Amino acid sequence: MSPIVLLLAATVGLASAQYGYHAPVVAHAPVAYARPVAYPRPVAYARPYAAPVAVAHAPVAVAAPRVEPYDPHPSYSFSYSVNDHSTGDSKGQTESRDGDVVHGSYSVAEPDGSVRTVDYTADPVNGFNAVVHKDAAAHPAPVAVAHAPVAVAHAPYYH
Repeated sequence: MSPIVLLLAATVGLASAQYGYHAPVVAHAPVAYARPVAYPRPVAYARPYAAPVAVAHAPVAVAAPRVEPYDPHPSYSFSYSVNDHSTGDSKGQTESRDGDVVHGSYSVAEPDGSVRTVDYTADPVNGFNAVVHKDAAAHPAPVAVAHAPVAVAHAPYYH
């Protein structure tokens, strides 16, 4: 036996002798596990309501789906542009379509003063292709100026 078990046995023996109780000292008590309890299954009760009743409804008229017109050879052309000197906003776009072939171009003024222009085409054979050009300093860059009033709060000064 280990010294701790002997010390424990001696302590229990002294205590039992002092109080007149003599319990046997067991170094390793057997461990017992209980079997799980089997609970009965819940009882199925009758439903407190009646069975659903079939109700006859009048037939509903369903509208035929709207068929969108289909253009086998679509074609269009548009363009727009913006030139705002107060904000420096300068941009534009043009695009045209003839069947499945689209040609277009757009330009945007960059913050550094240059203009970025993108020329693009799209067709079923080559897909979408774009070529980007950048024209350096085509217009002066806008200068941002703040004109907001400034509020200054002074804390009270104590001597």
